[in-house]
Amino acid sequence: MTQEELDALMNEDVDMDMDMDIEMEDVSTEPVKQPEDSQFHEDDYRVSAIHSWPPPPPTDDNKMVHQLDDVTKESEEKATEIFDLIEGISNDLSNSEDTVHSLDTVLDANISLFQTLCAKFPHVEAFQTQLDQNTAAKENTEALIIMMQHNGDTIMNIMDIMQYQDIHRQKIERVINVMRALSTYMNHLFASKVDDSKRVASAVHLPGDQNTENIVSSEEIEALLASFGQK
Repeated sequence: MTQEELDALMNEDVDMDMDMDIEMEDVSTEPVKQPEDSQFHEDDYRVSAIHSWPPPPPTDDNKMVHQLDDVTKESEEKATEIFDLIEGISNDLSNSEDTVHSLDTVLDANISLFQTLCAKFPHVEAFQTQLDQNTAAKENTEALIIMMQHNGDTIMNIMDIMQYQDIHRQKIERVINVMRALSTYMNHLFASKVDDSKRVASAVHLPGDQNTENIVSSEEIEALLASFGQK
């Protein structure tokens, strides 16, 4: 390769590097365009806010205090029903425990009797069998009494826990009273001596409103006044 060819090749490399630098600069300086969907539009937010107004009509399903009153009333009724059921179960357990205690007394008498018979007639197996059966029955009745006493304690704990239901109801009632007090205060605050039926009707459209066709411009108002003066 001659010196001239080598120089020509070097000149070409320089041009290629310059072209690459220019392309890189074009790419780096070009602003990154975000998709239109990802951009935040304030108008969209305003439209969504407008669409959420007015609030739901004041029907029985939307009245807050009315619903809270229903909640407190139903909570009190259901709590009373639960307390009645729990009290019935507690009374049944107490009666069952008394019955088991009476059976336990009979078993004690049987055990004492068969112990005496076994001592006098050790060779009679029937006495020993009855003694064993009554002893096992007594053990079962004692375990049954312990279980019923434990269930009675559990029921008492349930009734103590149910007291929180009444506390929650009282908290809701306090919220209702605060809301009613605020409502009364706002009514007094915005009260007026002028009856609403005697007030002047509000204008439907005013200058500066958008998307309306019945706006009266200042020029039209002046022309209307001038026509009145001519009459």
